[in-house]
Amino acid sequence: MQETREQQVQNRFLHFLQEFRTINPQTGQSFYYYHEEARIMRDNDRTTLNLDFTHITQTEGYQDLSIIMQTDFYQFEPSFRRAIQEFMFIQHQDVEDQQKLYFLAVFNLAATEKIRDLKANKIGKLSSFIGTVTRTYEVRPELLSAQFTCQMCDRIIDNVEQQFKFTEPKKCPNIKCDNKSKWTINLNKSQFTDFQKVRVQEDSKDIPAGSMPRSIDVILHNEKCDAAKPGDKCTFNGYLTVIPDVFSLSKPGLKSSMSTQNQGNNQRGQTQDGITGLKQLGVKDLCYKFVFIACSVETNNNRFNLQKQAIDDKEYTESLSDQDAKRGQQFDDFEKQEILEMKKQPDLFKNLANSIAPAVQGYEDIKKGILLMLMGGVYKTTKEGVHIRGDINLCIVGDPSTAKSQFLKFTCNLLPRSVYTSGKASSAAGLTASVHRDIENGEFCIEAGALMLADNGICCIDEFDKMDSKDQVAIHEAMEQQTISIAKAGIQATLNARTSILAAANPIFGRYDRSKTLKFNVNMTQPIMSRFDLFFIITDACRPFVDEQIATHIVRLHSQQEGALEPRFSQDQLRKYIRYARTFKPILTYESAQYVKEAYIRLRENDQTSQRTSYRITVRQLESLIRLSEALARVQCDDFIKVSYVQEAEKLLGQSILQVDETPKFIDDLEEQQPIQTRAMGIIEEELQQKERERRRQGQKIQLAQDEYLDIVRALTSFMIQKERDMQEEITEAKGVKWEDLAEWYITNKLDQIEHEEQVHQYERLVGAVIRQMINKERILVVVQDNEDCNLRELALHPNVPR
Repeated sequence: MQETREQQVQNRFLHFLQEFRTINPQTGQSFYYYHEEARIMRDNDRTTLNLDFTHITQTEGYQDLSIIMQTDFYQFEPSFRRAIQEFMFIQHQDVEDQQKLYFLAVFNLAATEKIRDLKANKIGKLSSFIGTVTRTYEVRPELLSAQFTCQMCDRIIDNVEQQFKFTEPKKCPNIKCDNKSKWTINLNKSQFTDFQKVRVQEDSKDIPAGSMPRSIDVILHNEKCDAAKPGDKCTFNGYLTVIPDVFSLSKPGLKSSMSTQNQGNNQRGQTQDGITGLKQLGVKDLCYKFVFIACSVETNNNRFNLQKQAIDDKEYTESLSDQDAKRGQQFDDFEKQEILEMKKQPDLFKNLANSIAPAVQGYEDIKKGILLMLMGGVYKTTKEGVHIRGDINLCIVGDPSTAKSQFLKFTCNLLPRSVYTSGKASSAAGLTASVHRDIENGEFCIEAGALMLADNGICCIDEFDKMDSKDQVAIHEAMEQQTISIAKAGIQATLNARTSILAAANPIFGRYDRSKTLKFNVNMTQPIMSRFDLFFIITDACRPFVDEQIATHIVRLHSQQEGALEPRFSQDQLRKYIRYARTFKPILTYESAQYVKEAYIRLRENDQTSQRTSYRITVRQLESLIRLSEALARVQCDDFIKVSYVQEAEKLLGQSILQVDETPKFIDDLEEQQPIQTRAMGIIEEELQQKERERRRQGQKIQLAQDEYLDIVRALTSFMIQKERDMQEEITEAKGVKWEDLAEWYITNKLDQIEHEEQVHQYERLVGAVIRQMINKERILVVVQDNEDCNLRELALHPNVPR
């Protein structure tokens, strides 16, 4: 008897499963790959065989099988499943294998389509596309093949395949029976499988300008159910098919009727009824819709925070050896070697930060903050079951054209699971979650919002200040508790929103008003502000040196394009390092814990003495300090939080909370000191010296804008760092830099801005007051060799100042 086409394909595929061999990368020996796969299926009680499509395409003699799978997958899928069933029976000689339902999961297809490319020419062909899951439905049973009993003659009819609907036999096979409609289904002899429908939306990068995002329903079967969660970016492999859109057929108004009237008869007072119903006209209502039947699902999210997948107190209490063992399973030797080489490089924290958004010039503090946000803190669970968040929330407030959106775009592109949205165009339901009624079965379902889609990732919200107040209130719970609670339409649920929020906001009046504090410059409520761990203020001040650097960078970026960007680490290296660093769970040492308490007390004291801070210092800032310290320990891949990490975190937090005040800074200059003799401008006359002394005796204070003061501090600190390096290379006996040399260097750099001698005295007094401020209050400089003449004092950087 000649074999049918289906039997030939079945035997061909069975032969491939039995004969395919590959090389074991560990032992270097050849083995039967799918024999081992069958053993794993047996041990794990699985019914789905994972087929690497490259095994067929790259094996000689099976090109015809690969063509059949690509062009007629839907037609021959039952043949593939029967081949797997026979293959499992041959391997294990178990009669149950002949009764089980087996499925085929194909992955590693050569080409990946877009959702917009899934059209009629792809029906029934093996295809693959990438999309983001936006909605999932509950798992239901699906009838694959049924057994029926004729109610008239009791004849049993087996293996009646279902065709996307409940399919009964057309006629009883008994010749003497004329039954065509009276059947009884035997549920215990029928074959069911799990069935789930998910809604998948195309990636934002694939949406053409001016178009709405396309979506498609994807059907998952058996073990693939619940494999895709809302927010996951997945690759779906399977085939496209069409099914009748039953809901559209039942819509009111589709059963059209038409009537025609003969105008001539009307004139004679007679009427003629027209033909009613489209069926009478010979027109069929072609209401079909595309559905993608997925045979395999591959999640593309390499989640950075790996321990978030199972927030459990037991996981947090793992020993360091267990953590190292897990880390070894997640990274191969080549990746670990590359990461360790990155870790050994000097100035690691600075180089990693500068590799973030390399197209943006400067803003090193903001880049450090974003890096710490990517690293994140450690999730913890109390004995009462309360989760303490480890995600770091960050807000950037600044003038227009200060590259705020560039930071958000870069962060969104860097992470595999992130969402970018705008505050003005987002509603409360769009940010959290909403309840919708399913149009097909009438049941309510939950559709994920931006924060839910960004679970285990980062949600970037631009124009945060443009959000309505009621929409800001909606994310209170998500920012602190990292959950979204819903009680609508009989649905009471608590959804996870374990995401960091990176927000960008503009000042109320367009530009930042330095005469007011942050809370008067930004349209945010105090509860929202206290939920951000870090605030960064960007002011577009006119500074010639900085403006020249920015202009040079932008011109080079436009002229050289890719060649102008030279970050220390590439984006791929940055992803690997962050993913590796997030496997560490650093813990506080005793010394670090004591320093954390002291730092928190200092912040509270400053909050009481200063009435112009951005917001009240609360326990949330204490937890922010701990989270930032944990993130800094992860940057260094350290299992313990050192005091230096807490000091750096305190510095960032202090800049965020206390230095957002851009009001004029008053610097005391009461100490009597000799005027600095600058060789650049000659010797100062005696009467001018006397006049300057009288000013100091009167207790006058120097008034200086905050950003100007910080510019001077940064310039002097950079000079001191360079001097330290020079002295280390020359191996000199000098302990520090003389006061007069430091002041003279700064004044010499300002010669192009000095027009007359009086300005020299102003700069002398200014730089002297700033140096004194750096010694007495900021603790940035220390006196290593004292002298009655302050110009001869030797200064050095404080050991805690980062180099």
